[in-house]
Amino acid sequence: MAELNRSSAGSARGGGGGSGNRGPGRGPRRSRTSTPEGDTSAAGAEAGKELSEKVVFINRSAKVVKGGRRFSFSALVVAGDKQGRVGIGLGKAVEVSEAIRKGGDMAKQQMVSVSIKDATIPHEVLCRYGGAKVMLRPASPGTGIIAGKTVRAVVESAGIKDILTKSLGSNNPSNVVKATLAGLQQLRLREAIYLDRGLEIKKKPIIPITPITPITPITPITPITPTPPPAPPAPAATEAPISAPPAPVPASAPVAATAPVEPNTVQPPPPSTI
Repeated sequence: MAELNRSSAGSARGGGGGSGNRGPGRGPRRSRTSTPEGDTSAAGAEAGKELSEKVVFINRSAKVVKGGRRFSFSALVVAGDKQGRVGIGLGKAVEVSEAIRKGGDMAKQQMVSVSIKDATIPHEVLCRYGGAKVMLRPASPGTGIIAGKTVRAVVESAGIKDILTKSLGSNNPSNVVKATLAGLQQLRLREAIYLDRGLEIKKKPIIPITPITPITPITPITPITPTPPPAPPAPAATEAPISAPPAPVPASAPVAATAPVEPNTVQPPPPSTI
């Protein structure tokens, strides 16, 4: 009788341990997805997708008490899958390792999607957060990541390989990281904009490529022989003979004497006879 009462009481409380019921009105236990590491949390499930974590900054703070100072640490961690998803987290603990672990878990839980086009960003963007101001520009393939260590950690975790960046304001790591993430969230692809407006993307017509005709060889050019200049015309027969120049006067010939010239004298007219 006692054994029967214990079995009935146990079935009433636990609903039968072997049946998998957790009590009256409650279903069976849920099957949790386990990761290779054995972690059953949401952060552990995300970690199974080969997420990368990067510690951006570690800060130490001290609290003065009666017996001395107590130190605590805060770690700023960036996590991403390098396929368009990235998140940031700030973990605080008494030890550095524990702060990094907490920051990584928070970053994995707060991941957001980022628009990427051909390993770069689709357009330029300028974003602010507090005193930090970050400018992001797309770059041609092969450029690489031109950025500082704080911005580089965010864009590398997101999977961007070619980008030009510039930090124009405060260099506070927390504000710079948040400004970079806010700028990445503002990126939009052309397909998404057309879809929101209800427009269709016009595809470019495909132009057929005509085969190239072979080039015919060029025939050699024959050299041009120079023609002799024409002969000058013969002189005409009607031309007058050229007269001989006058003979020179010999120096020994006598010079004829000339009569002396008398001065002009006015002679009176002859007397008239009447």
